[in-house]
Formats: sequence, structure tokens, C-alpha cells
Amino acid sequence: MLTLVILVILLALVYDFLNGMNDAANSIATVVSTKVLSPRIAVLWAAFFNFAAIFFFGLHVATTMGKGIVQPGIIDAYAILASLLGAGLWVHFCNTFGLPISVSHALVGGLIGPALMIGGTKVLIFAGIKKIVLFIFLSPLIGFVVGSLMMILTLWIFKNISPWRVDKYFRSLQLFSSAAFSLGHGSNDAQKTMGIIAILLYNTGYLGDKFYVPAWVIIAAYLAIGLGTYAGGWKVIKTLGVGLTNLKPAGGYCAETAAASVLFITAAMGIPVSTTHTITGGIMGAGIVRRTSSVKWSVAYNIILAWIFTIPLSLFFSALIYWLIKIIWLR
Repeated sequence: MLTLVILVILLALVYDFLNGMNDAANSIATVVSTKVLSPRIAVLWAAFFNFAAIFFFGLHVATTMGKGIVQPGIIDAYAILASLLGAGLWVHFCNTFGLPISVSHALVGGLIGPALMIGGTKVLIFAGIKKIVLFIFLSPLIGFVVGSLMMILTLWIFKNISPWRVDKYFRSLQLFSSAAFSLGHGSNDAQKTMGIIAILLYNTGYLGDKFYVPAWVIIAAYLAIGLGTYAGGWKVIKTLGVGLTNLKPAGGYCAETAAASVLFITAAMGIPVSTTHTITGGIMGAGIVRRTSSVKWSVAYNIILAWIFTIPLSLFFSALIYWLIKIIWLR
């Protein structure tokens, strides 16, 4: 069993690494599209602040992932293995086509699939699941509204200043907004992996009678997501940074600040939201203020479709993999 536990922990950290790769686009899309930083410097900047989140936030999201979706005592090591493989399969598919989906929600669906196979709906914690599903819609909507309002306010404040001076001013400010968003990203997404590993350790008896997240798990999860962010996900960066809308530095600052504010609030509330959904809403909100046609709605439509199918399909894949494990490995 110890060998299996170690294998699943390593797989969880690999998933965390891939999470960072996929969400590198979220952290740096605007700062790259506005040419404030080069892509390589931008991912280094984002990776640093992903890891730095370890010093600023608690473990509310990790606790929700560990105890707020399925009953902790139900999920065994094989179910967590299936969860990670099923979620990873969906993430890999979307990465291949450059779709910026929610790695977080894929993991939520991955947990639910095997849980349903084990105990049916009675092992699910619907209060936690409803909160997560609600914020699938609320996080991009709030990001959109706040991004739009910030852009309107910015245009009004700087209406009598030359565009060149405005760009110069916001190029500096965007470094801070990008750092803030990366902090929010690290605090939210790294904690989901922590929760998964903590479930595994608790259910296999390595945490004793009390559920908690060990310090080494916290450090490993933040390090993995930071390294993944540095590795980058270039297809997704292109989709979010250029494909969705073209932003000036002021728009990039508004989009990132709007998204960061949502992530800070939800991290404090322990709600595992999608950083992808949130920054996409912020980008669209800032872009639409200039004119409706500035947002490429066909790209937005494809992104939204991927959002809708993420939890159901990752749930299906993880349930299928768990079923295969049972009939091939455990028979």
C-alpha cells in the first residue's frame, strides 16, 4: 500500500505541475499580450508569485477539497488514482486544442466520479458541490463586471491624457496586477492538490485520526505549481493573450486586478474557483468596454463550451478508469 500511496502522491504533484502549465496563460496572458514582459520573463515572474502565495493565505480551499466534496473516509487510494487520471485526461485533451479550461473543476469532477461508483450520491457533500458549481458562473461574471467597471473608470480618469502616457503609466502598474493575480492563482490552485494528497494520507492512516494538511505537502504543492507555471502552456497563452481580445496595458491592468480581487475573496471563503474562468471574465469585461466587436465571440463560445463539459466529462473519465482498475487490477 505504501508504494501505491507514494505513486499517487507523485501523480498528484505531476497534476499540480500540469495545472501550473495550463494556468500559466491565466497569470501572464494580459502582461504578454500588452508586451509589458516577454513570455519567458513573464512566466518566471508568475512562477515566483505562485510560490510566494504560501506566505499569504491559509488552507481554506485545501480543506474544502479534502472534506467538502465527498465524505473523506470513502475515497481510497485507487479512487484518488482514478480521479487524477480522469481529470488529467480531460486537461490533456483541452491543452492539445489550446482551450483554457478549469483544471480545478476537472479535479472536482475527477473526485466525484469514483465516489459515485463506491457509494452513490449519498457519499457526496452537496452543499460544497453546489457552492463550486455556483461559482462556475459567478466567478467569470464577477470578473467581467469588475473588469468592465474598472475599465470605464480608468477611461474616465485618463480621458484628457495622451494614450502614450497612459500606456507608459499602466505598463508599470501591470507588473503589480500580474503579481497579485499570480498570488491568487497559487493560493487557489495549489491548495486543491494539497486537499487531494491530504485525503489520501488520511484515508490510508498516515495522518492519524485528525484530518490536516502536513507542512511538506504544502511546500511540495506550491513548488510543483510554480515550476509548472515556469514551464508554461504556450498554446493556451496564445488563446487567452491574443485570441480572445487584444488589450492595451490599461485593459490588462483592469482585467488582472478584477480577477485577483475575486481570487482573494474566494480563497478566504474556501471556495475552489477556476482561475481560468475568472481571468477570462476579466479580459472580456475590460475588452468589451472599447467596443463589443473587440471580443472574439467565437473563441469565447468555445471556451464556455469547455467550461460546461469539464466536470461531467472528467467525472465520466475518472469513473470509467476506476471501473477498469476494479476489474483489471483488483479482481
